[in-house]
This record gives sequence, structure tokens and C-alpha cells, in this order.
Amino acid sequence: MSIGKSAGKSAGLVRAALLALLLIGSNGFAQTQGEGDLATRNSRRVDEPVKQVGDQRIVVKTAEGTGTIPLYADRPINAPAPDVRRVVVIVHGILRNADVYFATGKKIVQNAGDAATGTMVVAPQFLTVTDAKAFNLSPDVLGWVRSGWARGDAAAGPAPVSSFSALDAVLAHFANRDLYPALKEVLLIGHSAGGRILNRYVATSDGEAVLRRTGIRIRYVIANPSNYLYFDRDRPSADGKLQPADMQACPALNDWPYGLDKAPPYVTKQDVKSLEARYASRNVVYLLGGADTDPYLHFFDRSCSGMAQGPNRLARGHPYFDYLKGRHATNFKQHIVEVPGIGHDNLGMFTSDCGVAVLFEKKLPTHCPVFR
Repeated sequence: MSIGKSAGKSAGLVRAALLALLLIGSNGFAQTQGEGDLATRNSRRVDEPVKQVGDQRIVVKTAEGTGTIPLYADRPINAPAPDVRRVVVIVHGILRNADVYFATGKKIVQNAGDAATGTMVVAPQFLTVTDAKAFNLSPDVLGWVRSGWARGDAAAGPAPVSSFSALDAVLAHFANRDLYPALKEVLLIGHSAGGRILNRYVATSDGEAVLRRTGIRIRYVIANPSNYLYFDRDRPSADGKLQPADMQACPALNDWPYGLDKAPPYVTKQDVKSLEARYASRNVVYLLGGADTDPYLHFFDRSCSGMAQGPNRLARGHPYFDYLKGRHATNFKQHIVEVPGIGHDNLGMFTSDCGVAVLFEKKLPTHCPVFR
């Protein structure tokens, strides 16, 4: 149920956007020369080395091998921190610019005032092989192929470690009561590609179990991802209702990471039938920019599989939420909060009044539409 007139207005905009998608066609827009040029420029930007690499490391030990991932933190992560009561782990976007997201995290704490007392900010960094070479990093640093980390892919080296396993290691680190005796909560947040990896990670991982065993609560905020993981082959139609997808027109529509077909070993070695129910029961807020509606900016997914989910990011988030809510009448622990006037901007999203209220569980201002 939506709350407030603005919530109803937003839902109407989503339906209108989905109708536009139907009129365009289920396979998405025909690629123009300009669109092809944009795709080329975006591809080049993804391939460029990062500008900075995090100055701290977390070790990731798995059955497949061991490696490390860099991260930023506002204090040494291996030193005792008896005053830390909350850890905010913020995951970067497609450009792997963890330094930018770390700065956002510190700004979040600043904007929250007294509500953020005892908060530590951490920004892990998923690098590529190109980054490792550009910075001549030690051979133990994990490197992925392009944006494979956002899908949970195995690293290209030094061991085939999934990026999901790396997030497991981050959570496990903060379960160490010798280092964090007063820790009460971990908040795992991601914007754009960071939101994409969190959507899949929260759905398929039980990395939070180590926190629960030590009495530490965990919450998730998924902001403005370009696509979502569906648990069957239904997709939204123009009127917002679900219908079986046209697999003939888009054969890869349900392949990972859009669906569970051809999922990686990290997922398939689990009982996939239980994944959806577990995901629905987790404390997830979808933080959506009310102005994140431009389908040509910020590496928007315009593939056939992506366009089947809606014509823009805002118009993809609402049907996905309704999809989950409709399939889980009980034990559904998720909701949407929109940030009016904000587009695809991690700083604007997380440091807004709406964003800070969500992150620190403060009372939401009346101008922040909520969908439950």
C-alpha cells in the first residue's frame, strides 16, 4: 500500500513509463548511432584503471583459494574499536571508485549528526585485472574481469573467489567481538552497480549468519540499481501486472544475473527453492531516486533482458517490489522509499533527508514517499 498522494502519483508515473515500454516493444529501443557511441564511451570508461586504491585489506579465504580486497575505512580495521556501535559498509558503482563512495559515507555520518555517534564507515573495492596492473599491486589482491564482480563472478586471479565470498569476508570481519565488542548493527548499502550486487548477494548469501550468531543486527539499502534478480520467468507488463516473459524474443531473459538460469556455483550449490523466501524475509529498503528516469545516463542497462524489467531505473524498482510483495503475503520485510527530485546520484540519495532517515531509522519526512 502506498502512503500519501505523492506515492500514488509516483506509482502512476511508473505505470505510464511501463506503457511507453510496451509501445516501444519488448526487445527495447532500436540502437541509434548516438546510442552506439554512448555504449562505446561507457565501455571505455569501465576499462580505464581506477584513480585510487584503498589503503587497507581484508583477507578472503574460501575453498576455491585465498586473496585480499582493498578497502577504505575511517579507522584501522584490525585495531580494537570499543566505541563502534554501527558499521556502514558502502559499495561503489560500476567505475569501482570506492574513494568517492567512502567520501559519501563520511558525508552521511556528518549529515546524520548525533544519530551517527559510534558509526564506522567502510568502503570495499572490487578491482579489475587492469587496475592491479596499473598500480602494480601485490599478487594476492583479487581482480575481476570488467564488471563481473557486480554479478558475483569469480575473480580472474589470484584465485577464483566470488565477489559474494568477498562480501562474506567483510561481514565476518565485523563479527569479531575482540575488535568490536560494542557493535550492534551493520548497515550494508550500495548504489547503482553497488545496488545490483547487493540485490543478488542478499538473495543468495547467508553471510549475515555470522553476525546474527554474535547478536549483531544487519540491514540493507539497495539504491537505484539498473536491474534486479527475478525468481521466475514472469516480468511486468505495461499495466504493472506480471505475465510470462517472451523467451523466444529474448532467450537470455532469465539467465543470471536477471534470473536463476545459468547461475554461478555460489548460487547453484545452495537449495535455490529457499532463496526467495529468505530474501523476502530480510530487512531491505529500496531507495529510489524520484528523478532517476533517464534511460541513457550512467551505464543504464539497455539489453533485452534489462529492458524487459522496465524503461528506466525508477520504473524497474516499483514493479520488482510489487512482484515480491505479491508472492509473499507474510514475512515480507521490505519497502520502498523514494527521494524526490534526485536522479542517479549516490551522494544526493544517501545524504538527502529521506536517505539519512532510512539509514539511521529516523522518522521519515512527509515529503518522502513510502511504499509498503
